[in-house]
Amino acid sequence: MKMHNFSAGPAILPASVMAEAAEGVRNLNGSGLSILEISHRSAAFTAIIEEAEALVRELLNLSDAYAVLFLSGGASTQFYQAPMNLLNDGETAGYADTGAWSDKAIKEAKHFGNVQVVASSKADNYTYIPRGYNIPAGLKYLHLTSNNTIFGTQYHWWPETDAPLVCDMSSDMLSRPIPVEKFGLIYAGAQKNLGPAGVTLVLVRKDLLGTAKRHIPTMLDYKVHIENGSLYNTPPAFPIYVTMLTLRWIKAMGGLTAMAAHNEAKAKVLYDEIDANPLFRGAVTEPADRSLMNVTFVTEQPGHEKPFLDAAKAAGLVDIKGHRSVGGFRASIYNAMPPESIQVLVDLMRDFAAKNG
Repeated sequence: MKMHNFSAGPAILPASVMAEAAEGVRNLNGSGLSILEISHRSAAFTAIIEEAEALVRELLNLSDAYAVLFLSGGASTQFYQAPMNLLNDGETAGYADTGAWSDKAIKEAKHFGNVQVVASSKADNYTYIPRGYNIPAGLKYLHLTSNNTIFGTQYHWWPETDAPLVCDMSSDMLSRPIPVEKFGLIYAGAQKNLGPAGVTLVLVRKDLLGTAKRHIPTMLDYKVHIENGSLYNTPPAFPIYVTMLTLRWIKAMGGLTAMAAHNEAKAKVLYDEIDANPLFRGAVTEPADRSLMNVTFVTEQPGHEKPFLDAAKAAGLVDIKGHRSVGGFRASIYNAMPPESIQVLVDLMRDFAAKNG
């Protein structure tokens, strides 16, 4: 039976990327060596990390004002590494609280300076993206979480502010074009759209660095990693290799404009069924804030939840169950999710309604 992987992360990868990555584990580019055993300072790995950076720059039209880093520690490390490098005692950073991960980022930032939560949907269990709020002048930066994997909301607009935006894009990075010039720093764990768990992509505007009036441990200093080309220590070589292969795939698919169209079309099919099906409803209260990456929905009758999960398992639909904090269902439909898998889910929902309506 074909399995359809709706996992929120680590998540689905393109089949062609997995096949090439498997070959790289056995025999990298005909070298007779595995990607798992070559030196990170070898010519073979240098070519990989340089191509990965070049593809990031090409896909995002990224200027030399930004550094591209491949780091360890996931987005959770960036929750404190970003303010440690950017925010001084006595300075204030703004944070929009739109989900569990922004809440964690806020807690970490408070160790390094003043934090002002400029907007929050926490009181409503993060079922929408706040709008129309005041952004005070003088912020060192404004932090956003572009897509909220647990609650199924996503920014489809960007706040207007004189402060540089700092953004956790872990779950929608390179799924659509973005106005990079608005951002001072972007970070993203790879395990949603970019590659396997273990590497974090960081884009940072270089002129923002060097102003922190504190000692920054060497491994947490962005400048050290920039000066060493992400090779200060042994990097996560295999995740970087798979990320490079995935970046090649995104380019071959037509780049970010084509990827956005691909993702919008998939999401529309699923949201249309949620809205039309009498047994289900969307969990996000403002349709304009619905995520194109993580589609959250619930049954109208609680007694239908387990039978539908059982039916999904029988149909080969993996990890449809919603996060424990919200319940219901979550279909994560990242870049590599094929439309055919969406249709299997939609057909199952229709069949379930016909049998249980």
